Amino acid sequence: MRVSLLTLKQTLENNVAEIKFQRRKPKPGAPLFRRMLCTNSQSLLNSSKGRTALNYMSPKTGVKYNPDAKNIVITWDIFMQDFRCVSLESCDLISLIPAGDEFWLYFTEKVARMSAGEKQTFMSI
Repeated sequence: MRVSLLTLKQTLENNVAEIKFQRRKPKPGAPLFRRMLCTNSQSLLNSSKGRTALNYMSPKTGVKYNPDAKNIVITWDIFMQDFRCVSLESCDLISLIPAGDEFWLYFTEKVARMSAGEKQTFMSI
């Protein structure tokens, strides 16, 4: 389902979301769309598991532009283990996992067992 800027921002505060979006800057040889598992849940990211398993680090500096004005959400990409910009021009919410125990169960059973190639395939669909 297509999501708006405000909806995605609010959703990411308490959930991990699987989203699919069109790249703002297409890369030669890369798919036009990218899929991501992401969150902005501070309780999840700042937990000891979040800092260890997801390699989360708080941002050192702020962005030098207004992401809202550009229809962009900045979020933590769980596979890439870094912040990413998501353009809401063409963004679909595929699924949600509540941040917390339910996510950690999913992470242990699915994400942690994925190879690098499987993660790349996930992101490229």
